[in-house]
Amino acid sequence: MTRRPLDPTSDPERAVYVISVAAELAGVHPQTLRIYERKGLVEPSRTGGGSRRYSLRDVERLRHIQDLTSEGLNLQGVRRVLELEAEVERLRAQVAALQAELERTRAEAREQVERTHRQYRRELVPVREVALVVRPAGRPGFGRGG
Repeated sequence: MTRRPLDPTSDPERAVYVISVAAELAGVHPQTLRIYERKGLVEPSRTGGGSRRYSLRDVERLRHIQDLTSEGLNLQGVRRVLELEAEVERLRAQVAALQAELERTRAEAREQVERTHRQYRRELVPVREVALVVRPAGRPGFGRGG
């Protein structure tokens, strides 16, 4: 049986990088990764023996943290930015779900209106044109030439 080589980019959530490789990919020292973990900024997976394993998503997050600290934020500020970004993503997902629900509701309402209109068309009875002359009673000279 031949095994395909692992492609870490095929699943960005798959934790395959050891700490030294993740640190190199993120452009930081491995000790920095340990600090980030202690501060709760990143949470790598662990092997059965307790070794850290980082995913491509973790590496992207580490690069983002590094960018934020390079811009002058301290780690508490970075934590807050990451929390706010996660909140924005959560709210975007909620808005998208609400928009989808609104569109489903609108489509259902349109269908209900169409069903109602079709029902009315079936129930309406055509009226024949009838000429009806109505003469007011007791009005002299109306329609009598005089």
